Amino acid sequence: MTDKIQWTLEDDVNDYVKQQFDRMGKIKNRDYTVESSMSMYMREALAGSAKTKTKTSFGKPDFQIEGLRAGVPVIIENKLRLNRLVTSNKDGIKLDDASVSNFAANGAIYYAQNMIASEKYGEVIAIGCAGDNVGNVKIEVYYVYGSGDDTYKHMAQYTTLDFLENKATFDHFYQQATLTEEEKHKILIDSREKLQRYAKELNKLMHNHAITAPERVLYVSGMLLSMQDLKDENGTVVKLGLTPDDLKGIMLSDSRDGDVIVRHITNYLRLKNIPQEKLSLMLASFDKIKNDPDRDSPATPLKQVARFIDGKASTNNQIFTYIFETIYKSIDSMAGHIDIMGEMYSEFLKYALGDGGELGIVLTPPYITKMMSQILDINPDSRVMDLATGSAGFLISAMRLMIEQTEAKYGKNTTEANSRIDHIKKQQLLGIELDINMFALAATNMILRGDGSSNIQKGSSFDRPPEIYENFGANKLLLNPPFSYDENGMPFIEFGLRHMQIGGRAAIIIQDSAGSGKAIKSNQAILRQNQLIASIKMPVDLFVPMAGVQTSIYIVEHTGKPHDHEKQVRFIDFRNDGYKRAKRGISEIDHPVERYQDIIQIFKNGRDAKVHDRLWDLDKIVVMGEIGDSGTDWNFDQHFKVDTQPTEDDFKKVVSEYLAWEVSQVLKGEKNV
Repeated sequence: MTDKIQWTLEDDVNDYVKQQFDRMGKIKNRDYTVESSMSMYMREALAGSAKTKTKTSFGKPDFQIEGLRAGVPVIIENKLRLNRLVTSNKDGIKLDDASVSNFAANGAIYYAQNMIASEKYGEVIAIGCAGDNVGNVKIEVYYVYGSGDDTYKHMAQYTTLDFLENKATFDHFYQQATLTEEEKHKILIDSREKLQRYAKELNKLMHNHAITAPERVLYVSGMLLSMQDLKDENGTVVKLGLTPDDLKGIMLSDSRDGDVIVRHITNYLRLKNIPQEKLSLMLASFDKIKNDPDRDSPATPLKQVARFIDGKASTNNQIFTYIFETIYKSIDSMAGHIDIMGEMYSEFLKYALGDGGELGIVLTPPYITKMMSQILDINPDSRVMDLATGSAGFLISAMRLMIEQTEAKYGKNTTEANSRIDHIKKQQLLGIELDINMFALAATNMILRGDGSSNIQKGSSFDRPPEIYENFGANKLLLNPPFSYDENGMPFIEFGLRHMQIGGRAAIIIQDSAGSGKAIKSNQAILRQNQLIASIKMPVDLFVPMAGVQTSIYIVEHTGKPHDHEKQVRFIDFRNDGYKRAKRGISEIDHPVERYQDIIQIFKNGRDAKVHDRLWDLDKIVVMGEIGDSGTDWNFDQHFKVDTQPTEDDFKKVVSEYLAWEVSQVLKGEKNV
């Protein structure tokens, strides 16, 4: 009968949870803590978030567990009454103030996201518990991996707290909770689509405010920097990042909204100890934000941003607010391989340069930069170089893979992992970019992904001091060179290979005309010192809507000796990657997630690859072939031979079709029997 005694206080739910812990042999203040005895570290993580407008605490979860796995805390939020377990709508779990305050799972997820936003944690297990009595209580468990929208995974199969019993049971849960490669790929695509929607609406907002197309992406990158906290050399926050409330619309010298934004950017970059030359170049780009006083004069908000603003606001405030509410708050929810500045640049480039053809600028989609990084087998010991950095998409993907593998080996937020990750960011990535605006975007982009900006350099790759390459010692090279460059851009990979370690590998995505006659000089030079390993033919619509060109990926190993023509090259047809691209976006048509996982295995193992049989005819999409010295036979279709010898089935089909035609003619009366 005790199971049906109605609870009257939230403390009754708390007592239930304690009873579950007692049953599992857990001891208070050793194995778990309650709100009043929370650790100082977690208390600081919950004290306020750079993602909240007021940056103040919104309460604390009822229970906490920190000892089951390093860097992965568990928090539990309780509510009286079963109908207060969770509330959601078509967009997912509701995280408005009322839902967070009144529903257990909503509050737990909100706390978890704030903890991640504090940068003290990278992932949190959030549990909501609610009930009416001992016999009518339920829990919901979520794996939370970011601080933005939709950054949680519902673990619906867990309906009790028993997975918290010990480290072994928790490790089993954790393996199921962490994201699979398929889930990561789906997040990557969804995040990119979301970012493109934001970019499109933001572009309209800036266009209506007369911000020129070349200025727009610099506005985005500069304002995102101004939202970052200022930290001293010890990592202590000395000034919080700007929020919309910090822009007052004051029309006084040095106090205008543009001044406030640029001053914060300047202080932020100086605290990063960025070299003076590089600092001056970046600040020269961002100064545009404060150069027009009219953009700091309060006005009625335009419709794209009106839902976020009460009353009048300056142009700079309106743009800042839109970026803050949509892009900045979503950064942590976007997959780590997303090239934020690149996606923005691509959207704005449509309006500035049509299809981008004038500059030969075609930025690589993030799922391709990730795939190419995986093909090169980038690992925590890799030293990765990109000589045509653009907005740093390749370096972002490489850095993400290196960090993920480091954390998998040493644990998230462990001293050893953090030390090695710091070295990766500062010493193991090299990017060089000639265009001043793209340079500023690349540096900003890497900062926003965790400050991998230390080795982004401004200038031409071909006239950098040789010691830069000698000291760096690259063993991986990733490239998407400007297609308008001489020989489609192949001189970039030829130059890069000459400045790599022996045994290093390079991957370049390029118009495949470069492998069939448009880059003879570079290709022949490459073959004198390197081995062509593989050639992958990519979808013709890969860069739509920016450009519709046939591209291939060439993978080359720097051997220091001529290409061995007795070793066959692996030619792969990946024109069907499962996606259909159009101006309105990308859509799935044929299992793209599985295909992008399989293509790595096909590159490694050819026709012996263990892949989804129903998706591939490996005999048709993988060809082994020899190449000559000409540098004009590097593409799949030059080596795939169509079997034209007729079979018995072909003969039967032709005879059948002829007889059917004969019969139809007789029936029509057009031929006598």
